[in-house]
Amino acid sequence: MRLDKFLKVSRLIKRRTVAKDVSEQGRVLINGRESKPSSTVKVGDEITVQFGQKLVTVRVERLVETTRKDEAASMYTLIKEEPIAKETGLDWS
Repeated sequence: MRLDKFLKVSRLIKRRTVAKDVSEQGRVLINGRESKPSSTVKVGDEITVQFGQKLVTVRVERLVETTRKDEAASMYTLIKEEPIAKETGLDWS
């Protein structure tokens, strides 16, 4: 499944166009590597997303083309959610 579609279907990001933009800005990593919106997501992958001053890391548990809102969170397991220190920023390199 494409990264932008996974982010939308899992409701980590509400709209696919926003998921695409976030990926293109380099704010999404798959298994520690910067990823494009078209990158393939597989079960077991770890995805890290930068939301403003917060990093969210999840493990992909299942892939489905569509899901109900109340079942979307079952597509991933939250590994960690941490703030980004404002003075240090985020170094993706």
